[in-house]
Amino acid sequence: MKKYLLSLVAVSASLSSFAHEGHGHTHGFTIQHYFVEPEHAIGLLAAVAIVILLVKRYRASAAKK
Repeated sequence: MKKYLLSLVAVSASLSSFAHEGHGHTHGFTIQHYFVEPEHAIGLLAAVAIVILLVKRYRASAAKK
């Protein structure tokens, strides 16, 4: 499990290098930008889905013990 988490952190660390100026309809330095613009919203939804999946797996394995 730690190996997968470390891999996910390593891959995610490089995502910040894709910096860009504000685009679309919101200012680039507001929290609204990260929730509304598709480039960020898709990544945010993927991260939330992964966390939910990991929490469910952890709870299921803890319940079996």
